[in-house]
Amino acid sequence: MTYCTLAQLTDRYDERMLVELTDRASPPTGEIDTSVVDRALADTDATIDGYLAGRYQLPLAETPALLADLAQAIAIYKLHSRVADTKIEADYQQALKMLRDIASGVVRLNVAGVEPTGSGASGVQTNDRCREITPDNMKGFI
Repeated sequence: MTYCTLAQLTDRYDERMLVELTDRASPPTGEIDTSVVDRALADTDATIDGYLAGRYQLPLAETPALLADLAQAIAIYKLHSRVADTKIEADYQQALKMLRDIASGVVRLNVAGVEPTGSGASGVQTNDRCREITPDNMKGFI
């Protein structure tokens, strides 16, 4: 399952930017190289799946808007073959932080039919010794 498409990237970042990032031919063709975009999208999907796998059943039935937004931020960062500008890098770092929050359960996805797996850490645990109830230790209660 892909979390974003070339059309979404083009809509968000502009075709001219995608041509600059993907047209690596010599001489340049002036077109978006879809194979470069496909590779970046596959890497993005793998990154997102890595964070979601411990908590959600994959593939998801539908792509939540939050994941589509995160996927676009990650994909555009991955398309940069050199240093990305500060806004692109900040968006990428924020996307990874949000994925960590989703993986830890701080942020939950509203995906129908998919429930996060339990961690097994719920419930009360005690490690105190058993105490006998005697008149001496129940002073004030009896």
